[in-house]
Amino acid sequence: MNINRIIKVSTAICFALIAVAAMAQNKAQESSQKEIKNTADAKTDEFIDGIAELMAYSARTPILRTPDQYGMAYEDIFFPAMDGVTLEGWFIAAKNSNKLIICNHPMPANRYGYPGHLEPWKNFGGFEVNFLPEYKILHDAGYNIIAYDMRNHGRSGAGNGGIVGHGIVEYRDVIGSLRYARSRTGTKDMKIALYSRCLGANSTFVAMEKYPEEFKNITAMIALQPSPPRAFVKTAMDNAKIPNGYELFDQALQRKTGYVLDDFRPVENSKADSIPTLVAQVKADFLMPFYYVEEIYNNISAKDKKLFWIEATDQRFQGYNYFGQNPKVMLEWFDTHFK
Repeated sequence: MNINRIIKVSTAICFALIAVAAMAQNKAQESSQKEIKNTADAKTDEFIDGIAELMAYSARTPILRTPDQYGMAYEDIFFPAMDGVTLEGWFIAAKNSNKLIICNHPMPANRYGYPGHLEPWKNFGGFEVNFLPEYKILHDAGYNIIAYDMRNHGRSGAGNGGIVGHGIVEYRDVIGSLRYARSRTGTKDMKIALYSRCLGANSTFVAMEKYPEEFKNITAMIALQPSPPRAFVKTAMDNAKIPNGYELFDQALQRKTGYVLDDFRPVENSKADSIPTLVAQVKADFLMPFYYVEEIYNNISAKDKKLFWIEATDQRFQGYNYFGQNPKVMLEWFDTHFK
């Protein structure tokens, strides 16, 4: 074999080896990238599934405080929701008063509040939400109070397989509370107002839409932080920078509950609200943009309505403590409409 042929063969072998090495390197890179992608996909799935689980089933939290700790005598009560689910609560009586406020709560709280200062519930700011100071203020101002746990929360019964309907099944609890107040000895002739928070407010709007006759003689309402679930999801997915995150969440929620986000429509439901309503919201709420609440407020049919922004915090759950610490707006609203 002459020298030129040896050089050509050697060169060909070198190029072949380089090509094989390059292919091996590319496969290794592809494998590494695939592993990274799989890890990222797994983390994304875990993130989405965790939020979907909370929104599908909420969380039962303990009742850590009671009215007697704040100098209020009270009665443990229970009554049926419209569909028979047993709801538990408190009746706090005010002397020589015919004024009654019915209070419900956000998800995943209960009639007492939310133990966010304790593990494993520190995921909404790490502080406690306590409704008892509000009840004390209202009680001392001459208001009787019914405060109750919604289904699948606090000590109330389970309903709908434990699934949270973000108002589209919980409206039955709102109707149940009104019927209980109107049939109970001592409260059946009282003037009634509503204090509905988040999940409770969404549920009240649905109840108004389905059974407007139940709200004919309601004096007024405070709707604290009513919110479309889709607003929370969109904000979470945008912050996490997950492509198609909203759609992926919708699929995860549907697998767990049969519902999709468009099934929950507090913006549209709020049009059925024709009673005097104060809407209050943390304006800088980091969990969702304030304009969603503006939409709800603008859609309320009542001519007598007011929008109040809670300032100086971006913590949504601090909004639930606000009127217990700053009661002026709350008291003025109820006092004005009970006259």
